[in-house]
Amino acid sequence: MTATRLTRNNSNRGTEIIAGISSFLATSYIIVVNPSVLSQAGMPFSGVLTATVLVSFFSSFMMGWYAKNPVLVAPGMGLNAFFTFSAVIGMKVPWPVALGAVFWSGVLFLLLSAFNIRTYIVRAIPRPLRYAIAAGIGLFITLIGFVNAGFIVHNPATIVGLGKLKPTLLTFLAGLLFTAVLVTRQVKGAILIGIVFTTLAASPIGRWWALDTPPLISWKGVFAAPDFSLVLKLDLVHSLQWSVVPVIFAFVFTDMFDSLSTLVGLSEAANLLDEKGEPRNIKRALVTDAVATTIAGLVGSSPGTAYIESAVGIKEGGRTGLTAITGALLFLPFLFLAPLLSVVPSIATAPALVLVGVFMVQPVTKINWTQLDEAIPAFLAMVIIPFSYSITQGIIWGFLTWTAIKWIIGKKEDISIALLIIDLFAILALILEKLKVES
Repeated sequence: MTATRLTRNNSNRGTEIIAGISSFLATSYIIVVNPSVLSQAGMPFSGVLTATVLVSFFSSFMMGWYAKNPVLVAPGMGLNAFFTFSAVIGMKVPWPVALGAVFWSGVLFLLLSAFNIRTYIVRAIPRPLRYAIAAGIGLFITLIGFVNAGFIVHNPATIVGLGKLKPTLLTFLAGLLFTAVLVTRQVKGAILIGIVFTTLAASPIGRWWALDTPPLISWKGVFAAPDFSLVLKLDLVHSLQWSVVPVIFAFVFTDMFDSLSTLVGLSEAANLLDEKGEPRNIKRALVTDAVATTIAGLVGSSPGTAYIESAVGIKEGGRTGLTAITGALLFLPFLFLAPLLSVVPSIATAPALVLVGVFMVQPVTKINWTQLDEAIPAFLAMVIIPFSYSITQGIIWGFLTWTAIKWIIGKKEDISIALLIIDLFAILALILEKLKVES
């Protein structure tokens, strides 16, 4: 990474490295969580863990080196659930065939990206919706942080409610306050320091404090040999059967909306825009996302996608590809050291996720809330993302309501051909979602 590029982005190597470490810590849960989901499809846990690390390393490195963006890429949550529970368990698709479907969906992504189709789609997204998506993602990340900490819990009477004040929640609140003070004082590395502080604060739980609770931090060893048993185990032939085509398209549409909304949202929130006001290096970023999915099928994982948790590193000042490269390099040792991740509990990264919401919602001030034909679709996109626990659903309904309202009130000039194409994709995605639920 040249000093000129760092200077041009008002950054330096130290800031970028700290940002990369912060993004990695916020994203690293996928190393363990992805295998726990995909293993339910009959795949070996250790094999999926190795595949997860490989996808995360190669894709994040490519995002930093090729696309020059501070965004980490890893197997996506939601996509892994569809792979396991809808494709393999629900539709009875053997997991090697499902891996083949992942590969072919990646190939389709590459074609869409190579011919700039996905870039045209990004440019067709109205700016109020871009701002709303960024804010919605911020609220979503905050909600994830609160849920991970046990601050927000399920309540049958009110849908959601506040968790009980117990040692884990008190530790989270202490970490949140500590990190918030550091962020307010603009201490360099505030998020990372907060994660370390909260981890240390959680250490006594189950040992010296709250002895009726299992230890929150426990060592599960240090070394674990990589398992390459899933590499090239995909079934490329049978994955092209007509019965598997819906699975391929489901991966395509779900991943497309997730990656587009994440990249657009992060770019708007962090002002990572080019001279035309478009997300920086968007074509290369989308090609990277496509390669991530293709690699995932080859090595034995569900599709890869850009991670919203990258906002943690961006909040730390990450502005260049060095942030993503740093995060990528941190994934690699966990081919051998995966058990070490058990040291960092979810409540340690929860304060970071909550505070990132403050940073992510800032673009919402750019929306003209008095112009209701734009404010209503933007508002729906913003609130549906956290309320539905789905970035995809927020962006879909934002697009559809924008088009419907503009069409009905006679402002058809605000509806581009590309936006109409997006709407068709959105409707198709809703149909596929209904089929997934029914299966």
